[in-house]
Amino acid sequence: MGSLSKQEQVECREKAEYANVNWDELGFALTKTDYMYVMNFTEEEQKFFNGTLTRFGNIEMCPSSGILNYGQGLFEGLKAYRKEDEGILLFRPQENALRMKIGADRMCMPSPTVDQFIDAVKKTVLANKRWVPPYGRGSLYVRPLLMGTGRNLGVKPSSDYTFLVYASPVGNYHKGDLNLMVEDNVRRAIPGGTGGIKAVTNYSPVYKPLTEAKAKGFSDLLFLDASTGSNIEEGSACNIFILKGNVISTPTTHGTILPGITRKSIMEIASDFGYQVEERAIPIKEVFDAEEVFCTGTAMVVKSVASITYQGKRIEYKLGAETLAQKLHATLTGIQTGPIEDKLGWTMLID
Repeated sequence: MGSLSKQEQVECREKAEYANVNWDELGFALTKTDYMYVMNFTEEEQKFFNGTLTRFGNIEMCPSSGILNYGQGLFEGLKAYRKEDEGILLFRPQENALRMKIGADRMCMPSPTVDQFIDAVKKTVLANKRWVPPYGRGSLYVRPLLMGTGRNLGVKPSSDYTFLVYASPVGNYHKGDLNLMVEDNVRRAIPGGTGGIKAVTNYSPVYKPLTEAKAKGFSDLLFLDASTGSNIEEGSACNIFILKGNVISTPTTHGTILPGITRKSIMEIASDFGYQVEERAIPIKEVFDAEEVFCTGTAMVVKSVASITYQGKRIEYKLGAETLAQKLHATLTGIQTGPIEDKLGWTMLID
């Protein structure tokens, strides 16, 4: 379908029911929506079954559950987008489902099937349809959780599990310029650990250095590898790319770096643009002469890095409408929201 006229867009929106939200003021924070989806795995059944929609609210679990005591849990993040004609698109949900299965295997957990995962996401989005922002004014962030909820006192895998999906309308993850500080002491992940999956235990260990960096005026941290302390890896919740000439480089996902779905998509789009895209170890010194640096992630989408500060030295980068990051952002969001034809089968229409 071609782009709608302004009058047609207005008429479509008048027919849609929207929640009472100031869409122009959306940040990246929880807005309580109407429903969440819950499905359980029990030791007796040995499978996930009888998933149901329930009103969004607090959940109850045993104090000795695996998620509370030993951090046996995973999460995913994906978005639903409103099209000009009021249809709703998901972006590559199969990739999230497959990544959860890989993570569940590493954490010794059962996981929903790909079909169960996608069905749960669809039902959650449609049940909260009025919270999907109008076209071009945000997205509905969907958070699937997989948690060990059986009663355990000893250190062992849980017997029971809960798969839960909730959602919240969101705007930009980072407003303003993205200024990174290289974290020279704390490591986000170690070889053989869980840095390559979305384990819940990956995130709170970075709170302390991240809080300290933000107190100094930085937006986020850029972590170095644990083996040598000399190669860049990723931010606290995003992947990173550097541009030099016609070559785009990003750190290899070798078990300590999350294989981001936005990362993967941007690599394919950039290749189609004619850039040489490579995954490799990137020494921190290479950021000193990069022409452009940008970060990617479901929450962040694609965002230019304004500066990186390392051991007191600040390096600034190209910003603005002419950057590759802006071109990639426009192309990716155009596919995600409908104006650009999806030739790769990435989007899923659910309404």
